[in-house]
Amino acid sequence: MNTQTGFKAEDSGSGFLNRFFDIASISVALYISLKLQDQVTTTNYIVLLLMVLVAYLYTAESLQLYRSWRVNRLSTSIWLIATCLFVAFSSMLVLTWAFKVTADFSRLVVGGWGCLAFCQLTIWRLCGRLIKNALHKKGISTRRVAIVGCTENAERLINEINQHPEMGLVFCGIYDDRTADRVFSCSEQLLGKVEDCVDAARRGTIDKLYLTLPMSADKRIADIIQRLGDTTVDVHLVPDFLLSNLMHARFGSVGNVETLSVFESPYFGARDWLKRSFDIVVSSIALMILAVPMLLISLAIKLTSRGPVFFKQDRYGLDGKPIKVYKFRSMSVQENGAKVVQATKGDSRITPLGGFLRRTSLDELPQFINVLKGDMSVVGPRPHAVAHNEEYRKLVAFYMLRHKVKPGITGWAQINGWRGETDSLEKMEKRVEFDLAYIKNWSLWWDAKIVFLTFFRGFTGKNVY
Repeated sequence: MNTQTGFKAEDSGSGFLNRFFDIASISVALYISLKLQDQVTTTNYIVLLLMVLVAYLYTAESLQLYRSWRVNRLSTSIWLIATCLFVAFSSMLVLTWAFKVTADFSRLVVGGWGCLAFCQLTIWRLCGRLIKNALHKKGISTRRVAIVGCTENAERLINEINQHPEMGLVFCGIYDDRTADRVFSCSEQLLGKVEDCVDAARRGTIDKLYLTLPMSADKRIADIIQRLGDTTVDVHLVPDFLLSNLMHARFGSVGNVETLSVFESPYFGARDWLKRSFDIVVSSIALMILAVPMLLISLAIKLTSRGPVFFKQDRYGLDGKPIKVYKFRSMSVQENGAKVVQATKGDSRITPLGGFLRRTSLDELPQFINVLKGDMSVVGPRPHAVAHNEEYRKLVAFYMLRHKVKPGITGWAQINGWRGETDSLEKMEKRVEFDLAYIKNWSLWWDAKIVFLTFFRGFTGKNVY
């Protein structure tokens, strides 16, 4: 008999219910609004409803409204709901205006619909949270949690459990074979040794058990898991430094062989489509708005210095494949070889106009064409010259993982001040650290946040020459 085991992500099923209640709330809100205005539900209003639902769910998925349900503050959820509704109704209004059918719908109905939808979406979440908290206080729908391994990860896990009572987890204590003077600072919560933990699990006094031992103790972990196989406790491994630094680690399979990705792009499945659609929309709007300023900059470059308007530099794109990145020419030279000298303060190669363009990042505007072509993204790690890539990939750990995503016009490192000249290895290491943090934690909401913050932090910098 062939048995197959597989890794499965934990799923409480709440994601489906949350989506269902949201769809129902928005639909009921439209029905009530129509009734309040003595109007009937026509085919036009049903089409309108479908438009709003599609836009709302698309935005909700992009902002990870459902993924973070269990540990989000209610205020954060309400803010995300308002954002999703604003995008959904704005999209609907733009489409009805574009097709010249706005006169077919009542403004009072649409306005009332939006207000009622927001109220209902908020109320059902508030009621759900109140009910869940009340049940947890009575000890209903809670899970008793213990930890094996008094480590730094254990302390982090305890803090998360204490800060989020809505998860319904009740912390019982820690088990470790080491003495109190040899363990981490959470030693005061020690209940006993691992054997005591196994006995507690057999008695059924623990529902969930988290192993926070370092992955280097693989034999010990395997032994504990084997001993716990004689119990009904849920066992979870908490990644230590090694696994917690994996990039979008997820389980997959090749036939019947289970695999764990170590380094992988965050844009898998529908995420790739979400990212690309965001890039197309933002870059198209940007090019339409910036068409005249870009034309004036091109004319100014031609009038103030010799040479082409655009500078095409070889850079590494997605998966380290070479791409041509467009910039307004800001120097009297066009270095693009095996050795490229970074611009420094008072650099004689920079033209008078080029200095202004570089300090304000206006020289980067043509890269919206790269985004539209698909070579770059609006948000991502800034692309470095090929010569700099070849230099720093040997000096900075995990440097080339920046290329698991497309390079961006702006990025998390840039708005945090790590842009411009990297005259020390520490500066490049810091830039890579922020780039990898972006890739590891990517979401479409984070992209929108970075674009917004770029207007306040990303155009200038003390190291930009």
